[in-house]
Amino acid sequence: MNPVAFQIGSFEVRWYGILIAFGVIVAIILAGYNCKKKNVDFDTILDIFFVAFPAAIVGARMYYVAFEFQNYKDNLIDMFNIRKGGLAIHGGLIGAFLAVYIFSKIRKLEILKYLDIAAPSIILAQAIGRWGNFMNGEAHGGEVSYEFISKFPSFIQKGMNISGTYYHPTFLYESSWNLMVCVVLLVILYKKSNKDNGIVIASYMILYSLGRVFIEGLRTDSLMIGNLRVAQLISIAGIIVGGALIMYIIRKRRI
Repeated sequence: MNPVAFQIGSFEVRWYGILIAFGVIVAIILAGYNCKKKNVDFDTILDIFFVAFPAAIVGARMYYVAFEFQNYKDNLIDMFNIRKGGLAIHGGLIGAFLAVYIFSKIRKLEILKYLDIAAPSIILAQAIGRWGNFMNGEAHGGEVSYEFISKFPSFIQKGMNISGTYYHPTFLYESSWNLMVCVVLLVILYKKSNKDNGIVIASYMILYSLGRVFIEGLRTDSLMIGNLRVAQLISIAGIIVGGALIMYIIRKRRI
């Protein structure tokens, strides 16, 4: 696949950036719709977004570079070049949540209410953004046979044929999983009561992390600590934290 969508003079506009931007736009539209459904102030959601998004980009890049520093130590300026990829979603989520937590303390917001609105939008943006990995020929799994890959559409077969070898389209697995999780989160959001603030974001943490634990095991480009895949460790932590938050909400409901 050609990662470059078009050029303006010598400047290349890449599909990776286009798809991230498209994911953000769709996520904001969905958040606006959910704000109307749940009677939540959309302007506050936008304020949170303008704090969270740049923090997410910085966090995602810092996280990736920290684990891949050997590839940047001889060319430090390349650490700032994100057009070719190199954004780790867990770093982005950590950066965004830290920024939003600080912002909520300053503004004295009931942050779980707003995170519940944001959760379906976050996972939808992730689902769209994974196609940027496809266009870059990255975030794929190990080798597979033609018999296996032939079950996928021809453009997936073509994109996963890298230097004559076919690979697991793990970007597609995760994108599909994320879309299913988005639907589940929307159902939970529409059915939850105002006393259950936090239940949607907690469900996001559990469901996204469950899928990531298994899909990450197929990938060939995982960030590693020794023999351990960092994304799997973070995902397990996400499942534990999400589960603890749900238990807290249930206990609080009974009081």
